[in-house]
Amino acid sequence: MDLTIIIVSFKSGEILDRCLDSIDDKYPVIIVENSLNKDLKNHVEKKYKNVECILPSENLGYGAANNVGINKAKTKYLLILNPDTILQNNTLDELLISAKKIKNFAILGPKIIDGDKINEKEINYNNLKKTETSIEKSISHVKGFAIFINKEEFKDIGFFDENFFLYFEEIDLCKRVIKNGKKIYLAPNALVKHSGGQSHIKSINTPMELSRNWHWMWSTFYYYRKHKGFIFALLMISRKFFSSLIKIIFFSLTFQNAKREIYRHRLSGLINSILGRKAWYRPKV
Repeated sequence: MDLTIIIVSFKSGEILDRCLDSIDDKYPVIIVENSLNKDLKNHVEKKYKNVECILPSENLGYGAANNVGINKAKTKYLLILNPDTILQNNTLDELLISAKKIKNFAILGPKIIDGDKINEKEINYNNLKKTETSIEKSISHVKGFAIFINKEEFKDIGFFDENFFLYFEEIDLCKRVIKNGKKIYLAPNALVKHSGGQSHIKSINTPMELSRNWHWMWSTFYYYRKHKGFIFALLMISRKFFSSLIKIIFFSLTFQNAKREIYRHRLSGLINSILGRKAWYRPKV
């Protein structure tokens, strides 16, 4: 097979099974489980004969864990997939058809299914018109829930920046792809259903929400500093910084502790990123 599917998960539970059920078992799947859950490894490897589950020694985050799977895979093509996705019967076939048509692509992106309809608003590809959706179209970036990669095109630029723990990894990757003169395309007939925000079990929603807010702000500043410089990054996050500070004070005075904690984590993520500290925060689960 020319294709390996890579899934990074963290306490995904039944959502991961739902995703795996939608994948044709003729394709190898590598799961990198960041919660170090041996029971999950035993479960998926027993239930799905095409699945190998890797348990790293620590929670690596999205980018670094994907890099583990990428380095493990031996195939020409890779599909980076989120656990909260469901493939259609012909999704992989359509991606491979587009890959054969284009040949020199670095990344292909599928379309998103929202409910029972294709969500045109969520496609988020530059210069794409509805009248052009029947052909492969050159675009500037793709959504991170499903990224089809031509491994050969990444020899000179590398894969995910492991300084990101969560968020902006695929945006940074696409930016480097375009900067190095390589191509990203839409595969118009490849459809993937993406639930969004449902990649973990519901019982850990609160600590995961705090973690997401911390890392969203850390990654925002880091991304802009990396590509535009420190001063530009400061200007971009200044409103978020003062907004978080004001809301911490307001929610403290009104005894809304849950909301206060969200903005406290946002502010902490920003401050740590501004000070050049690593994305050290981990969800307390």
